[in-house]
Amino acid sequence: MIQGKRDILIALAQLNLCVGDITGNTERIIAAVKLAKNQHRADVIVFPELTLTGYPPEDLLYRPAFHKRVDEALIKLCDCARGIDIIVGHPHYQNNRIYNTCSLLRGGKILHTYHKQYLPNYGVFDEKRYFQPGAASCVFDLKGVPTAISICEDIWEKEVCLQAAAAGAKLMININASPYHVDKIKLREQILRQRVIESGLNIVYLNLVGGQDELVFDGGSMAMDCKGNLNFRAPLFEEGIHVLEFSTAGQDHFLPVPEIPEQSMSHEEAIYKAVVLGVRDYVHKNAFPGAIIGLSGGIDSALTLCLAVDALGHENVEAVMMASRYTSVMSIEDAETLATALQVKLHHLSIEPPFTTFTECLNPVFAGLPVDSTEENIQARCRGVMLMAISNKTGKLVLTTGNKSEMAVGYTTLYGDMAGGFAPLKDLSKTLVYSLSLWRNRQSQVIPRRIIERPPTAELRENQLDQDSLPPYNILDQILERYIEMDQSPEDITRAGFDMDTVKKVVRMVDRNEYKRRQAAPGVRITQRAFGRDRRYPITSGYRE
Repeated sequence: MIQGKRDILIALAQLNLCVGDITGNTERIIAAVKLAKNQHRADVIVFPELTLTGYPPEDLLYRPAFHKRVDEALIKLCDCARGIDIIVGHPHYQNNRIYNTCSLLRGGKILHTYHKQYLPNYGVFDEKRYFQPGAASCVFDLKGVPTAISICEDIWEKEVCLQAAAAGAKLMININASPYHVDKIKLREQILRQRVIESGLNIVYLNLVGGQDELVFDGGSMAMDCKGNLNFRAPLFEEGIHVLEFSTAGQDHFLPVPEIPEQSMSHEEAIYKAVVLGVRDYVHKNAFPGAIIGLSGGIDSALTLCLAVDALGHENVEAVMMASRYTSVMSIEDAETLATALQVKLHHLSIEPPFTTFTECLNPVFAGLPVDSTEENIQARCRGVMLMAISNKTGKLVLTTGNKSEMAVGYTTLYGDMAGGFAPLKDLSKTLVYSLSLWRNRQSQVIPRRIIERPPTAELRENQLDQDSLPPYNILDQILERYIEMDQSPEDITRAGFDMDTVKKVVRMVDRNEYKRRQAAPGVRITQRAFGRDRRYPITSGYRE
């Protein structure tokens, strides 16, 4: 404080909310308001984008009962807006239109309402399907400081900040549901600094935290003063209520928080924490009592087990080793070592009896035909049936173990290793799986070294290696990144130094396996071109490159 003057205390509620749970979200908002008011003596508390409904509510927005519950929740929140201002996000229904809205509640009523002006309609965003854009700024008096409010994408466009500054605003409060992807954290800070330079505003940036289906919201709320200094940064991937002090003595500015977390997470740590949060929230918000994982002794299932244990606790995770005639002793030993290190219950079930029965049943049809990948897929499907049976019996969710590289080229079995409810590695390349496994082992040595060092194999036939069917992963992943995430043509990729025949083979595999990916379990989004929400291609297509 300066000369005893009481400046503005702004509480940032970086919360993990649940889509559709309007009653539960409202209760959490009220609890946060009481804490900010009674314990922190805050003047205003700020909540994330679409606080009441969670983000993204998608077609729930069209349900009349949903609309009614939002209105009831707003009335309830107005009753709490006494002695403290509340800035809350919600959908607003007016004249058969829906707006993505932020409202200021004060003195028991809605004092000001702002409609989001820029509606993202790219990648995972589909807001133009649901919302109408607003057109006007909203500037109100916050203890003598002209303050504007805006929503998420608005801060990525300079016009909204310039509009607010022209209306006399000194402070911008921007509420967000900004999903994580690799390097997004640095990008947000760059954007805020650019807006500050253009507009001269002080900016408070509040972000949602938590997992919602494929999306992970990473928090990392910030405050940046009008000179471009970062005065506050909230922890990543964690809930919390953080109080900032905004000085109105002399030139308006934030009083720096004594210790700003460096947030010096490595590339691997940020991704690992994002996946852990995504797994935890998918399991918990969908009320599963835990998770089931098929443990093969390979790198993918090993990393999946680590992620599950770190997300849910070892007591809520079970692993199943389903050996076949092709499973090596090393695979069994390494699976047991990993399960012991993570204190996870490991079941041993043989797939030989069902595999033998299936092949005998199919003999009349298969007679005279050579053994091929069909028999390999039957083994994978025996395992899928066993895992789903355990899931049905225990209620626990099956986590699939396939990675993005395999999903891209179809090196996976539909209704076999693809069977399950959630896919933690779905957006992680095989190369990244190895990097995260090494990072996890640096925290505590749990993954046996042999799992990381041995050549990858599905162990569905004698002496099988992934490289029998695929290019080496260090080559494959570079080609996939260029084709899938950078939209390069085979000619472009070849000019970058890759073998043309190899490139064409990979591209053909990617294109013809869209039908498999369309039937895959949802998984955590890490890149900007994840299968599912980001990359949407027709299954039936005559287009070829």
